[in-house]
Amino acid sequence: MAKIADITAVVADIGGTNTRVALTRGTSVRTDTIRRYRNADHAGLTEVLGDYLAALGVTPDAACVAMAGPVRDGVGRLTNLDWTVDRAMIADATRAGTVAVLNDLQAQGHALEHLTPDNLTCLMPGEPASPQAAKLVIGVGTGMNAAPVFRLGGLTLVPPSESGHITLPLQTAEELRLMEFVARKHGTPGVEDVLSGRGFERVYAWLCEEDGGAPPLDANAIMQAVDAGSDPRALRTVAIFTRLLGRVAGNLALINLPFGGIYLIGGVARHFEPHLLNHGFAEAFCDKGRFSTFMQQFPVHLVTDDYAALTGSACHLAEILSKDT
Repeated sequence: MAKIADITAVVADIGGTNTRVALTRGTSVRTDTIRRYRNADHAGLTEVLGDYLAALGVTPDAACVAMAGPVRDGVGRLTNLDWTVDRAMIADATRAGTVAVLNDLQAQGHALEHLTPDNLTCLMPGEPASPQAAKLVIGVGTGMNAAPVFRLGGLTLVPPSESGHITLPLQTAEELRLMEFVARKHGTPGVEDVLSGRGFERVYAWLCEEDGGAPPLDANAIMQAVDAGSDPRALRTVAIFTRLLGRVAGNLALINLPFGGIYLIGGVARHFEPHLLNHGFAEAFCDKGRFSTFMQQFPVHLVTDDYAALTGSACHLAEILSKDT
């Protein structure tokens, strides 16, 4: 069998809006091969992979797909898109000998060991931990999810999770009014119904209603208003969103004890980078009563590498192939 470093694989990262596809060599993504496909323009992943590989004239040795939805026994369904993905379908589309399907947060977890310092922004320094310490990835983008990451016997283990659908943790009368607004407009609110791109818009729309019916804005317009300092309501939206994100991240930290660090990923998380520490993320994260000091030992980083899920997919394939050699 060829050396792992010489294996050519195709990897794909399916989000709620776009799918990105790339070729890899070993654990490295060939950035010159990355292509982005708008999901609404395609019937499914088979069409996307077929178009991509035909255009490059490549038959890969292996294939891995990371997707924004629950995966069980190699079969997954996207949460925010009517696509189903399974290993057999990927094998048919790519003719690859080794095939894997991951939740996108699992792929992000597999990438952590390969992220370089220039792709990380430190939000909270925490305390040093052993290389084997658990880590946690928290994704905030079109949806929201989180997954723990463990290293055991040279392998990376990332149990799947659907943390975005847990009940929203609320502590104030104001937050209860937000929950009632979301429930009235969109059904029973989970974390993702506030901590996501569309959730951010819902927080602003709720404040519009609270303030007497001002017209709501989309996420881009809200952030532009924040940057311009032209809309106090937009600043309140950022503060509420940031506080809830800090609280949820703190809750997940207590559940998983990720002494190796917490890693925020996703487009919405990256857009919030300039605002997180200025609007109370760290304070909400550590607001755990007599455990507040305990919370300060967890390092928190923002991942700025937009292609980490592709890297993680390549790393997962490398571990599978290494076990088979």
